[in-house]
Amino acid sequence: MTQALSKTGNLAAELIRRPSVTPDDAGCQELLRGRLEALGFACETMRFGAVTNLWATLGYSGPLFVFAGHTDVVPPGPLAQWRSDPFTPTIHDGRLYGRGAADMKGGVAAMITATEAFLSQCKDEDKTTPGFRIGFLITSDEEAEAVDGTAKVIDELTRRGEHIDYCLIGEPSCVERLGDTIKIGRRGSINGALTIRGSQGHIAYPQLSVNPIHEALPLLNELIGIEWDQGNAAFPPTSLQISNIKAGTGAENVIPGTLQLRFNLRYSTEIDAGQIRARVGELLERSGVDHELRWHESGRPFLSESTVLRGLVTDCIEQELGLRPGHSTSGGTSDGRFIAPAGAEVVEFGPCNESIHQINENVALADLDALSRIYQRVLRRRLLANFAPRKGGGRR
Repeated sequence: MTQALSKTGNLAAELIRRPSVTPDDAGCQELLRGRLEALGFACETMRFGAVTNLWATLGYSGPLFVFAGHTDVVPPGPLAQWRSDPFTPTIHDGRLYGRGAADMKGGVAAMITATEAFLSQCKDEDKTTPGFRIGFLITSDEEAEAVDGTAKVIDELTRRGEHIDYCLIGEPSCVERLGDTIKIGRRGSINGALTIRGSQGHIAYPQLSVNPIHEALPLLNELIGIEWDQGNAAFPPTSLQISNIKAGTGAENVIPGTLQLRFNLRYSTEIDAGQIRARVGELLERSGVDHELRWHESGRPFLSESTVLRGLVTDCIEQELGLRPGHSTSGGTSDGRFIAPAGAEVVEFGPCNESIHQINENVALADLDALSRIYQRVLRRRLLANFAPRKGGGRR
């Protein structure tokens, strides 16, 4: 890299250099811990299984406002298709390239530099505390199973009586330009693994076998035709998508014995996981096919009903960029699914998401700097200090 980087861009680049493919943190959190401890944060490493989590807090009174994010990234994919090494931060046309640039090392970097700038301002103004508590919840287990990451940290904090009041997650939320979208909730996600059993045989003697593919076709046609709900003002309608179908032995003259299928539903608050399981189960029983079905729920839908943080972030974006963001619940799951049920108001706002999980993932350096300034505005407004902690809120 030859272009001079801002503090935010430089920190993002340092994080990208660490090949933190989930769940390996690869030293990212130690880098962040050093920056936070220099600011006076009390930092705690929470390890669950192979996962490293960082919990850091500053202040002793007032509502607890937390920046949340993750240091793990998805695998880079075929290295030959990258314009540069995915773990060597590279600048081209004002954009920072590398795995995690947008999802979400850039957002994490902006959170840190925003906090540094804000606390420096407090010192210049002879204000020793901001009037509310600031926290960081950083995990290395968001991109994979998400079992030993934020979910476990929230469980531990709840056990201690420590509760987050407001949480800003730096996930990439924007679509066409920085500031066009913030997330105020997320859809639920439930996965089905369906096996349909037939009986294997010679393809020339179909009367002696049961073809599970033929058995599945009318069933699947009915499954994808279900109208689950019509959504609501905050959520789009529930959607079912088949992600994988596997059958056959590889031979052209063999009727397979089984068909294996995976599907996913992203669902709104108009329906719950139990209703989904019941409806699919009823369909299968009615079809009469020999089957086995296993479910895995990735997360329940959530919607932040409070508008304190939502309104604050919206105003700060407009002040910095002259753009009023839309409010959305679309996209995949995030760790907000674990934080919101514990009583926090959760808002997600980060860089544009057009290159996340792709070859040549990148982010505009100007966007990272603007993102840091918006986070600074959120902290400087100090409006959070005017709101009492939620019932049950802890004190450190």
